[in-house]
Amino acid sequence: MGSLSTPDIAEPWISTPLVQSAPLSKAAGCRIFLKLENLQPSGAFKSRGIGNLCRRSLLTHPTPDLIHFYSSSGGNAGLACVTAARTLGRPATVVVPLTTKPLMIAKIKTMGAEEVIQHGESWREADAYMREVVMQGKDGAVYVPPFDHEDVWDGNASMIDELAERPDAVVCSVGGGGLFCGVQLGLERRGWGDVEVLALETGGAESLNKSLREGRCVELEEITSIATSLGAKMVAAKTLELGQRKNVRSAVLSDAEAAMGCWRLADDERMLVEPACGINVAVCYDGRLRKLMPHLTSASKVVIVLCGGSNVTLETLVEYRKTYGAMEKSLPYVEDLVNSVTVPNESAHDYTYQDSHAQGMTWKFKTDI
Repeated sequence: MGSLSTPDIAEPWISTPLVQSAPLSKAAGCRIFLKLENLQPSGAFKSRGIGNLCRRSLLTHPTPDLIHFYSSSGGNAGLACVTAARTLGRPATVVVPLTTKPLMIAKIKTMGAEEVIQHGESWREADAYMREVVMQGKDGAVYVPPFDHEDVWDGNASMIDELAERPDAVVCSVGGGGLFCGVQLGLERRGWGDVEVLALETGGAESLNKSLREGRCVELEEITSIATSLGAKMVAAKTLELGQRKNVRSAVLSDAEAAMGCWRLADDERMLVEPACGINVAVCYDGRLRKLMPHLTSASKVVIVLCGGSNVTLETLVEYRKTYGAMEKSLPYVEDLVNSVTVPNESAHDYTYQDSHAQGMTWKFKTDI
């Protein structure tokens, strides 16, 4: 399995920096390192897995010059497919449900999709329409699943290959499980299979947590979380299998916590991410990480996968802060942790973004853990 060593065709993803976050380390009480997957060409980690699948298709297809990629995701997977296809010099069509936000449709078109088709009220309806109607009779048509494929897992595992040292724990969010499977398999092939993995979901999208509780793949009736990128009603069978390993701890946080993680990351590290990523940051505050992983010490090295996501704007974060801002004000005071609560800008409206490093500059650099 895997094609990462084949040099003939360009890789539609990049190696990303690993940076230590002083604010998050201070808040969490241990050494927090961010794996900056938000810097991938598509804006999310999915460039790795979907890029690897697309690249493998070119290497194994009998007529690679005829390949046309098809994705049914109106989110980050669709963006990753189009971005990878553009890098590889092949066309891509994306079929999205009618509920897809205009922002994401515009981004998919801007990235270079040959066509964006809207159909159906859900991802499943859009996916079925694409495979049963749009792709039918098309020479070279290649279906690009968002998470349930071994090439996707293998590509996502490459982020673990880039770690110079063994971490004490890895934190990642879980939707369908493509990222989680990649992390688990990546740790396994490095001989680090006992490194603890904290698998996070939001309430209203906790398909893995419910599946682990029942010992089978459970399908949610609906997705009610604002973290729509985690909105897989049912995880892949491989996700459940790997989630049942002893090194995995599953936890569910609220939408409010995920939203808080987004604006705190913007304040602390000047990065804009979706709630599906913000949830990984939120766990650093108010002792959440140490409660979930009590064995961690101040010297422990924890890698948080900053998975990214493109379905977010500054206006979105402002709305999150208006809706969930009380959560931040309830956080305990941490000495020397600079943010809009400990050093408020009294001249500004409560919900505008503050310069949380007005008296100094936060330097970020690539570092080994």
